[in-house]
Amino acid sequence: MTSEHWELQTYLNERIKLIDRALDHYLPAADTLPSRLHAAMRYSIFAGGKRIRPILLLAACEAVGGDLHRALPAACAVEMIHGYSLIHDDLPAMDDDDLRRGKPTNHKIYGEATAILAGDGLLTEAFILLSNPEMWVDTDPEQSRKIIHILAKSAGSRGMVGGQVVDMECEEKLVDLPTLEYIHTHKTGALILASIEMGAVIGGATADQQRALCRFGEAAGLAFQVADDILDIVADETELGKDVGSDSQRGKATYPSLLGLQGARQQAAELQQLAISALDVFDESAQPLREIANYIVERSF
Repeated sequence: MTSEHWELQTYLNERIKLIDRALDHYLPAADTLPSRLHAAMRYSIFAGGKRIRPILLLAACEAVGGDLHRALPAACAVEMIHGYSLIHDDLPAMDDDDLRRGKPTNHKIYGEATAILAGDGLLTEAFILLSNPEMWVDTDPEQSRKIIHILAKSAGSRGMVGGQVVDMECEEKLVDLPTLEYIHTHKTGALILASIEMGAVIGGATADQQRALCRFGEAAGLAFQVADDILDIVADETELGKDVGSDSQRGKATYPSLLGLQGARQQAAELQQLAISALDVFDESAQPLREIANYIVERSF
């Protein structure tokens, strides 16, 4: 492992600890009534995620000179949205997965009904946090409204949920590249892009910085899902943390299925370069974003 990768891993570990402490603080305690629901919510949130989305939010905030601690509530809200989406994604009515991050999925532990409600609870809790005036002391109300709008739009029918629907509709069907790109940029990319945008807003980005970070977020978000498609083929269950080959078993369209494994890897590499090039307007303050873009793609090679 190179020193650069070691520095990135140290950075990621520090940010994960910071985010986990904040999530533990903001989420209702497991023994707070209704205790089974809150335990289910916390089970999925603290199941060992890499926290890529909230880390990207904090890194974008810092890249434009912002204070990461001011961005922590928004980072936690993003992770709550992501956690809710994974709980619902694993349900029998959707992907019917038994494992998530190497552990039994939420509905395997708490039952389908509680898992659905745990997802609902995390979704709502994210906006309780973002709309809490105490989180935005000395903040322009217009800025806080913009942050809420970005996250809500990315999570809804014009973002993540819309991408999930199209993904399910396309199972066992021949799908062209534009449709696959729509699925990936919405189902996965929308929340990653929103994380970058929110961090930029909280950090006080200029218009040029905002545009550059959005270009980065669009490329990095798509690269993340292309890499996931590749990992679904080449990784083992321990690395992947879930059932291997589950996408092909359900007849899902993926980049390797359309472009072949080598073509998918080339696509991921091109997106990686697009993401990094978008950061040319930044100095070393954006180095964590550059390193994360490399990490997102290189984990699939």
